Amino acid sequence: MAKISSKSGLAIALSGLEGFYEPKVRQEQYLTDSEIGASVIWNAYLLGDIEGKEIADLGCGTGLLGIGALLLGAKGVIFVDSDENALKAAKKNISKVKSEGYSIGKAEIICSDVKDLKRMAEIVLQNPPFGTKVRHIDAFFLEKALETAPVVYSFHKSESKAFLERFSGQKNAKITHIWDFKFPLKASFSFHRRKIHRIDASCFRFEKSK
Repeated sequence: MAKISSKSGLAIALSGLEGFYEPKVRQEQYLTDSEIGASVIWNAYLLGDIEGKEIADLGCGTGLLGIGALLLGAKGVIFVDSDENALKAAKKNISKVKSEGYSIGKAEIICSDVKDLKRMAEIVLQNPPFGTKVRHIDAFFLEKALETAPVVYSFHKSESKAFLERFSGQKNAKITHIWDFKFPLKASFSFHRRKIHRIDASCFRFEKSK
């Protein structure tokens, strides 16, 4: 069986995954960059938050974060999204890594609005909409993630740090780690004028108080 043993190996595996067939503007469906995704998942792995864990990928899109977790030994991942087309791509991507000889844990696909999710997990990985189209949707995703698991990895605009500190504090959680990136938003829609637009985005690790 094939096995991932490095961050670069993980990035290579993730770079071969399919993107969105018909990305939706309102849902801010941008593909998570494979290098950035691999960096965050590898850091989570080193912190003991991946191997053997039950993980939820909320607003999973095409499944990159959850698949990365499975490749590094997650016990199981639930992939949650309300977009059936995105989930079709996620299913194909899961099948792809299996066909390449990787032994992975259980993958469960759930077509549902995140707000209706009743499942619990040990870890949440998510790259939610940043709230540029639907106001405060990023905070909603974080709130749901903190209801779902005691440890959450979530991407947000870097400038949101102060707000996220206050918000998570109100939910009995705190930020333990921050990883900063120049997040590439690749041209996906007709109104885009540049091939790649980079924004300052960070992945925040939240942990609820026991």
